[in-house]
Amino acid sequence: MPENQYHEPPGELSPETRTFARMITSLIEEAEAIGWYEQRLDVEQDEQARAIMANAQGEEFKHFAMDLEFLLRRSPRWRQIAAGVLFQDGDIVENGEAAEAESGDEEGGRELVGAGAEGSLGIGSLRGEER
Repeated sequence: MPENQYHEPPGELSPETRTFARMITSLIEEAEAIGWYEQRLDVEQDEQARAIMANAQGEEFKHFAMDLEFLLRRSPRWRQIAAGVLFQDGDIVENGEAAEAESGDEEGGRELVGAGAEGSLGIGSLRGEER
């Protein structure tokens, strides 16, 4: 993985932050691929080629969604803000502003949840409780 994707020395970053950075890079790459297929589909005249490209673009949609879900599960504030914007009726900007205000985190959401988390820190398992 290229180290130029980091803005801080990689050796000083936690494993969770390095994974987060890799997944952000993957999300960006999937978004780029979606755009490339959109352009190809716009100009391609051959129906069979278009069908293949549309199928491939669908794979990129899936990969983008999986990358995004991974990231949202590890950033509760991002997930909260996204929930206030995604799949909501009304003005997108107003929804975003309201969701950000409701998140109430003045530090910018600097809480990455560990690698084993699914919205849980696993604390219940320390008490012998089932997650």
